[in-house]
Amino acid sequence: MLTTRYVTGSPNWIDLGTPDIEGASAFYGGLFEWTFQSAGPQAGGYGMFQLGGRTVAAGMTVPPEQGPAAWNLYFQSPDAAATTQRVRDGGGSVSSEPMDVFDAGRMAVFADPAGVAFSTWQPGTNKGLDMVNDVGTLRWAELYTPDTQAAFAFYRSVFGWEEYGIPIPGGDTYTTVNPHGAGPEGMFAGLVPLETDPAEAADGPYWLPYFEVADTDATVARAEELGGKVRLAPLDLEDVGRIAKLADPYGARFAVMKSEPSEGQAC
Repeated sequence: MLTTRYVTGSPNWIDLGTPDIEGASAFYGGLFEWTFQSAGPQAGGYGMFQLGGRTVAAGMTVPPEQGPAAWNLYFQSPDAAATTQRVRDGGGSVSSEPMDVFDAGRMAVFADPAGVAFSTWQPGTNKGLDMVNDVGTLRWAELYTPDTQAAFAFYRSVFGWEEYGIPIPGGDTYTTVNPHGAGPEGMFAGLVPLETDPAEAADGPYWLPYFEVADTDATVARAEELGGKVRLAPLDLEDVGRIAKLADPYGARFAVMKSEPSEGQAC
C-alpha cells in the first residue's frame, strides 16, 4: 500500500495542472475539504492542497495551449539525472530535464514509450506528501496502457519495480506493482490493458490517481453538484471497496474509492 516512508520508485508527490487554479481549488475544496496555499510569488503560482494543515497534493495554472488539465504523478528518485538516462535508455522521452526547485528537491518530467506523462522527485527539504491513504488523500493509482508487460518492463528498468498478479473473476489477472524489495504489501498501483475499458481507450493511455473517501456515492453526487463529470458510476470491487471515476470541471481525470477495511495501514 501507499506509505509516506518513501523509497526509490514509490509515488511521493502528485500535482494538478489546470487552466483555472482558483476554480479547481473551489472544486476540490468542496469535494475533499482541501485548502490551497500558495508557495509564494517566486513559485509562479504553484501551491499546495492541504488537509488539516498537511500537504496532500499540489497544483498550478497551466494554460490550455500547454496541455489539457491533468493530474501528474511523481515517483521517488535518488538521482534525477541517472533516472533521466534510464528513461532514455528504456525508450521513454524527456519533457523537462532535471531541475532544482529551490532547496525543496530536484524534479524531471518524462513520458513512457506509450506517451504517458510522469515525473520524478528527488527529495531535498521537501520529502513528499505529508499524508496518504486517509480520507481525502491519495490511495492508489492505475496505469491505463496498450501493453501492460511492455509498460512494466520500462518502469522496472527505470525504478526497479516488481510486479505481483492478483487473480480476478473471469480468469484474468490484475497486475500490481511495488518498489523493489517491498513485496506485495508494498503495492501501490495497477497496470490495466487499455482495451478493457472503451471509455479509457477513447481518451488514450494515462496514469489515474485514486483518492480515498468516506462515502463513494455521496462524493460522486457532490462532484456533480460542483460541476464535475461522472466517468464511471460507483461500483463495488470484491475485497477492494467501492470506486467511481470522475473528471473535474476542467477535464482532469481522477477516481475515488472507499476502501475495504484492512489492518496495518501506514501513512
